[in-house]
Amino acid sequence: MTLFMIVLVGLYFLLVVYWVKRFVGAWQSRLEERVTKVNDSYHQLLKKKDDLFKEKGDLRDEALRIFTLYEITKEITKTLNEEDAFALFQQKLKENVQLEECLFIDSAEEEDVKKMRTSPEYFVISLQGRKRRLGYVAIKGIVEYDKEIAMILAGQFALALRRVKLYSEIEKIAITDSLTELHTRRYFSERFYEEINRTKLRKLKLSLLMIDVDYFKNCNDQYGHLTGDQILREIGKIIKENIRAIDIGGRFGGEEFCVVLPDTDKEGAQFAAERIRYATETTTIKAYDTSLTVTVSIGIATAPDDGIAANELIDKADWALYRAKKQGRNRICCFGVY
Repeated sequence: MTLFMIVLVGLYFLLVVYWVKRFVGAWQSRLEERVTKVNDSYHQLLKKKDDLFKEKGDLRDEALRIFTLYEITKEITKTLNEEDAFALFQQKLKENVQLEECLFIDSAEEEDVKKMRTSPEYFVISLQGRKRRLGYVAIKGIVEYDKEIAMILAGQFALALRRVKLYSEIEKIAITDSLTELHTRRYFSERFYEEINRTKLRKLKLSLLMIDVDYFKNCNDQYGHLTGDQILREIGKIIKENIRAIDIGGRFGGEEFCVVLPDTDKEGAQFAAERIRYATETTTIKAYDTSLTVTVSIGIATAPDDGIAANELIDKADWALYRAKKQGRNRICCFGVY
């Protein structure tokens, strides 16, 4: 009986040990699983942290790039000259993009653009205005990654070009008589005073031509004001075609024109005036259903012989013009020459 009890107790003990081992093993397995999950979660958090840091760095770099492009845009769009705008664009492009060469091609040079488009060496960007193409930018040796930046900068350069062209057009409108396309009286006067000061400073010669269309009132009365406008338009064209690039032509008022001839003495002024007089006399003006010819009378005053003040030269050239009309029109008279 005692032996049986001992065996029974032994079996019970073994059974208890077995179940305890199973329980401990199961609990240990669950604990290891939890440790593994926590470890995985920890590594995932570390990875997320690294990803967030990388994303933050990328965002910082992108923000810096955008800010840089914004600053570049401000600088480029400040310029009012096409050459300056391209030089600044080229400089900023080289600071932000790897390239070998950058060219600005006018929209008229389509053949050059076609050749470059077929070449793998060049990346060609079209610069588009509101209504027409402004030209092209051709970049040699640019990598694929930098093309987006180049396109953004080229877009800003196109805006700058539009602004330059608009400014030029506005400036031209402000200083150009809309009918004759010569300078307005105000702008002509400014340039005249500048040339007078230059003449005084350098002790040079300067001549002033006052030009008036003969019998213009009769033309207006006979053919109408539209024909009169066409006559003035043609006279403006004749004057522009028969003066030098350094000469300054303007519409003084009504049918009266004036031309400043820098570095020109009285003999040279007579030669220039005769060229304008003869070209006018031999030109047939077509105005709507009318064809006619007109003549001009021209008065000349020269500095410093006839005076050095602008108003004095204008008065004396006007006096010479009056004398040319009194002597029969279609002629040239110089102040002080009888």
